[in-house]
Amino acid sequence: MRKFFTLFVVLIILVSLFSQVRNIIYFIGDGMGLSQAYAVSMIEGRPLSFMKTPHGGFVKTHSANSWITDSAAAGTALASGFKTNNGMINILPDGTVVPTIFEIAKAYGVKTGIIVTCRVTHATPAAFYAHVKSRNEENEIARQLVESETVDLIMGGGWANFLPKNLGGKRNDGLNLIEMAKEKGYTYITTKEELMNLPGGTNKLLALFAPSHLDPASERKEEQPMLYEMVKKAIEILSNFDEPFILMVEGSQIDWEAHDNDIYGVWKEVLEFEKAVQVALDFALQRNDTLVIVTADHETGGLGLSSGDYKIDVDKIRKFTETIDWIMENYSPKNRESFKEAIEKYFGLTLSDTDIDRIASAENSKVEFGRVMGEKVNIGWTTTSHSGIPVPVYAFGPGAENFTGFLDNTDIPRIIMRLVGYSLQYPLVKEPVMK
Repeated sequence: MRKFFTLFVVLIILVSLFSQVRNIIYFIGDGMGLSQAYAVSMIEGRPLSFMKTPHGGFVKTHSANSWITDSAAAGTALASGFKTNNGMINILPDGTVVPTIFEIAKAYGVKTGIIVTCRVTHATPAAFYAHVKSRNEENEIARQLVESETVDLIMGGGWANFLPKNLGGKRNDGLNLIEMAKEKGYTYITTKEELMNLPGGTNKLLALFAPSHLDPASERKEEQPMLYEMVKKAIEILSNFDEPFILMVEGSQIDWEAHDNDIYGVWKEVLEFEKAVQVALDFALQRNDTLVIVTADHETGGLGLSSGDYKIDVDKIRKFTETIDWIMENYSPKNRESFKEAIEKYFGLTLSDTDIDRIASAENSKVEFGRVMGEKVNIGWTTTSHSGIPVPVYAFGPGAENFTGFLDNTDIPRIIMRLVGYSLQYPLVKEPVMK
């Protein structure tokens, strides 16, 4: 038995010595704190895929100017290893422009990819390739994405930021960035069918499936792919080349559902995110050279998994079938009877006249509705914004043991660069590309 144990230990050591990080698949659940992940685990009645990874820790998320970060500052920290002020992307408070891990990796010949369910010019994806003083400069961010060619594979929404107004877009400068991308060798697609039929040898891809964000996971149109489908195709494409790759995948809309204090919406968005993570883990399990990291940019909503009485009514949550957004778009609390009937039909709950009056008279009826529904199932929300709660990080593959303990969000890209043998101090001289 002792000889067997010794042999096993030696084998593990040898595997670790010869397991080198070649590929990185970097998942960011926007707004996904431990409460959001664990709540979905409770509802599903099983641990989520990333909860079963052998290594994990916790991550501080504060920005340079606030204990409560926004996605731009958090994205900058996760993509460049530097703290900046809320709203800024890869430009420090003193004006210094900092390179991202994608820009550095590209300098070494690494393939890069971004997959999101929001606009590809939104704060988190932009943090991996853009440099702007304000995250709101999405037309400028789109220009930088195409002109820099930092990202080889892009999937998400937001084609309106790439087109001039006379073609249905949002640009006032007349630039047709989609045509520019084609000239630079990008294949451009707009539907799930086109994505599924793409050959594995596609070299550069710009896939924009909506003029703005993709539809929520629970309401995704047939022509828009699910996150796991995009991840599966991206891995197929990126792994078809001799070069290593870094792929960033964001579960973008977990955050938005938490902003609405919508437990059903959070459930469905985290579940979509988890399915995408499973695709990456299945790929990594077949190899010894791919590191999968799962974390979040911040927590949203201050979700509490009980509002009292030592209970949470998971069985009631499981009966929910629609998001708060969907209900408020289709029913009005001012039409009392139809609203009551809708809640009974889609949530299995009965609202009192007092509940409905409270929703109808609130300054933000949608959020108030979310809070009422939360109270019905014994969960609580402390805010409709972000919180300063540390978020989890999970890791699987070679080097995963480095993502343990209590980390800062700036540590994550620095550890990644160290594991792949690159330095964030790479002399990437870059002038600000903003106007």
